[in-house]
Parts: sequence; C-alpha cells; structure tokens
Amino acid sequence: MIAIGNFFFKYRNFLFIFLYLLLFAPSPSLFTAEAFGENYYVYPLLIGLFVTISGELIRGITIGLAYIIRGGKDKKVYAEKLVTEGIFNHGRNPLYVGNILMLAGVGILSNSLLYVLVVIPGFLFIYQAIVLAEENFLRGKFGKDFDNYTQRVNRWIIDFRGIGQSVQAMKFNYKRWILKEYNTLLVWLVGISAIICLRYPELFEGDDHRQRVFITSVIVFGSLYLIVRYLKKSGKMTA
Repeated sequence: MIAIGNFFFKYRNFLFIFLYLLLFAPSPSLFTAEAFGENYYVYPLLIGLFVTISGELIRGITIGLAYIIRGGKDKKVYAEKLVTEGIFNHGRNPLYVGNILMLAGVGILSNSLLYVLVVIPGFLFIYQAIVLAEENFLRGKFGKDFDNYTQRVNRWIIDFRGIGQSVQAMKFNYKRWILKEYNTLLVWLVGISAIICLRYPELFEGDDHRQRVFITSVIVFGSLYLIVRYLKKSGKMTA
C-alpha cells in the first residue's frame, strides 16, 4: 500500500482532474422522479451543494489556521515539520477529508450513481494508500512525536470537540486561504456551474438561458481568478 501511495502521490494532481472529468460521464441517476417524485432534482442539488461546500469550508479553515506543504518535494512525500495545531489538532488529514467531501458532493450534485458507487470508493482507496505513504515518511522522520500524535488524533474522523478553542487561539489568515486555494476554487466553481447548467434544465427558462448563465459564471469566476493571480504574482497580496 505504501508503494501504491507513493505512486499516486506523485500524480495526484492529474488524478484529481481526471476524477472531476468523470462527473460528466454517462451514468444512471442517483435520484429519480419515480422514486422521489416530480421535484426529485431538489435532493441532489441541495445535498450535493451542502456536502461540497462543507468540504471547502474544512479546507479553508485548515489552510487559514495552519498551513502544511501539500505538494511534497520533487513529487515525493515531504514535510519540514510535524504540524499538529489548528484543525490538525482534531484530525490528521483535514485537507484530504475536505477533498473527499468536495468530490462526493459534486458527485451527488451531478446525480451520478456511477460516480457515487464506483468513483468515490476508488478515490477513497487511493487516498488511504497516499496517507499510509505519508505516515510512513512522517514516522521515519519524527519518530515518537508522530506516534504520540497518531494515538491522540484520528486519521480520518475530525473530532469537533474543543475546536472553537483551537480556532479562537489562532489567527485566521484569509489571504493565505485565497492565495493557496484560488486554483482549486476556480475549477470547483466552474465545475459546479457546468453541472447545474447541464443536469438541471428545470431551473432555467430554456437552452439560451442556460448558456448565458454558464458563460456569465465562467466570466465572473475567471475574472476573480485573474485578479487574485495578478495580486499574487505582483506581490501586492502576500500571505
């Protein structure tokens, strides 16, 4: 599993894009009019948005409070220090939990039975392998300190008890959240817009309306992306 995890860690950015594209693959519906009535589309729409927004909130709070090097080094698992503060004091992999919720949420939003029953379990297997590879590295580098941390904090389940105290004791760095997440946010928001426009014709007054809404969303989100990118590259916004 560790070797598998190291392999997928190296290519995980491409993997995320591939998994996102699978949202638009043909699939039987998760929610149907026969089972849930005429307004069946309300269920995947509301549940999907709730789950995926929850995932981004977890990611945002995690990054804003205590940032870790997520990209590794030379496409290999790497860590300069053992980060245990912020949300990491309540769960060992909150960023990955956020990713899982975001993908599961858009899978529900796309009303894709294939995505929820096949792609998400495969994604969970891959993340489990990556985490085992990371833990193998961290245990080798930090030894007993990491072992003590694993005994105190769960690998996947975030323990929300006392989380208010953890948040209150630290300053939320919203600039870091924006600068580290703006790429992810662009893909995520444009993807959600595409899914809603493609999967929910009931929400629009016709194909022309759907096209206008999607084009407008791309322009708005793209413009915000370019603004943040300019601020970052020019040094006018720093974390």
